[in-house]
Amino acid sequence: MSPILLGLLGSLAAGSMTAAGAVPVLFGRMPGRAMRDLSLGFAAGVMLAASFFSLILPALDAAAEDFSGAVPAAIVCAGILLGMGGVHLMNELLPHEHFRSGREGPEGASLRRIWLFVIAITIHNFPEGLAVGVGFGAKGFEGGLPLAMGIGLQNMPEGLAVAVALLGEGYPRRRAFLIAALTGMVEPIGGVLGAGVIVVSEPLLPWGLAFAAGAMLYVISHEIIPETHRAGHQNLATTGLAVGLVVMLFLDVWLGV
Repeated sequence: MSPILLGLLGSLAAGSMTAAGAVPVLFGRMPGRAMRDLSLGFAAGVMLAASFFSLILPALDAAAEDFSGAVPAAIVCAGILLGMGGVHLMNELLPHEHFRSGREGPEGASLRRIWLFVIAITIHNFPEGLAVGVGFGAKGFEGGLPLAMGIGLQNMPEGLAVAVALLGEGYPRRRAFLIAALTGMVEPIGGVLGAGVIVVSEPLLPWGLAFAAGAMLYVISHEIIPETHRAGHQNLATTGLAVGLVVMLFLDVWLGV
């Protein structure tokens, strides 16, 4: 199976877990804020471990095959900063709305509120699909599977958080579920793009891996961690982060061997 097809299927499976996480909104009782912050902390831990162990370290190895001395480290550092800068530009240039901090980006008053939410989640989910695609494009099944599983795990609490927040904005249960599920479907786009770029141009491998890592690190720092600390549940969120980090580390070592 081609790496591009693997990237598509892997990122599609990971994105679909967003819908799985949102399923509870269809059935009565919702988890409290503390549990949601714990779950989002777990998601941040998974993404943090995936960024370093599944993306940054392989990027250093790939760069070291063609360069020596400080050059591999410089390439990876530059790629990380480009990835973070890319997501930052998306935040600045696209009108979108966060659930807690409100509207950001250029004035988007002409857009319906529902689309502001969809754009916001698209910004945050696209780098995850990109990371999965880069993993499959770089090392095939063994390289992409740990990332796809890790991103899928962290998408579940993310999907629940999105759906619950939409319920709080007055959306019906089914509509909140469908919107949360839809936000995960941007990941296959990133998956195909990431895998395609790596397959077409081998020298871009370390840059692609580092770029995907930087994009994920920006989302962790800019969105997930501040949200988990907003209601005073930072101890729970930190516990979730620790568990998510070691789970992803275990999966990466176990499945990547």
